[in-house]
Amino acid sequence: MIEDSLLGLSAAGFHRIAYTDWGDAASDRVVVCAHGLTRNGRDFDWLAEDLADAGFRVVCPDVVGRGRSDWISNPALYGYPQYLTDMTALIARLGVAEIDWVGTSMGGLIGLLLAAQPRSPIRRLVINDIGPFVAKAALERIGDYVGNDPLFEDVAALEAYIRLIYAGYGDLPDECWRQMAEYTTRVRADGRLGLAFDPGIAHSYKNAPVGDVDLWSVWDSVRCPVLVLRGANSDLLLPETAQAMSVRGPRAELVVIPDTGHAPSLMLGHQIAEVRKFLLD
Repeated sequence: MIEDSLLGLSAAGFHRIAYTDWGDAASDRVVVCAHGLTRNGRDFDWLAEDLADAGFRVVCPDVVGRGRSDWISNPALYGYPQYLTDMTALIARLGVAEIDWVGTSMGGLIGLLLAAQPRSPIRRLVINDIGPFVAKAALERIGDYVGNDPLFEDVAALEAYIRLIYAGYGDLPDECWRQMAEYTTRVRADGRLGLAFDPGIAHSYKNAPVGDVDLWSVWDSVRCPVLVLRGANSDLLLPETAQAMSVRGPRAELVVIPDTGHAPSLMLGHQIAEVRKFLLD
């Protein structure tokens, strides 16, 4: 695995987008893995290592405002138009005609929006616990914590916090929680510990009315094969939405992951196997 970066462009100027790059750089099978709203690309370390062993090149960006990527000076610019522009720059950097896409939550919506475009380079799409309809109540729950910027005495205290906030990931080994905590930690200017994302990413949640999200017309425009993973207890991807995704538009293959909510972590062997099987099919 190597760490690299590229420049994205917003109305506020250029910003650095960090990413990890796994596997053989010469492989013609490239997978981009995009994380959830407050997460970062290191969540995919376990999946990336497995897919790299299967012959894939796997690239895991930190979406702008998260992880090791830069923050945008104007938080109003955080949103899907910017994320799509940045990911298009990343795809261009990779120099391939087509890619596979694995996206958790926000990363799944980025993949969906890219895959729905004419002449999209996405060959196969994995959407992890998100869909073309998201209920207002679930968005309000996310909005309750996403703009917070808590302080922590040490990494152990931060780990306890993320175990609570991301309880929907299910029963993970301690090493997974420890690594998540390590890469979710930022050292603030005052030397104290905070979370590794810009609280400004919550701008749209705090400054605009929250309502249901309806992207069914986008879903119906997707033409590539799609795998949908749903946490059995998820409140973000409702059962009826997931079922509808399997019978309209690209008619996705649907796999329900037991004992998880929002979202399956993709850190456990049986979840990784579902993704690998679909991409190799």
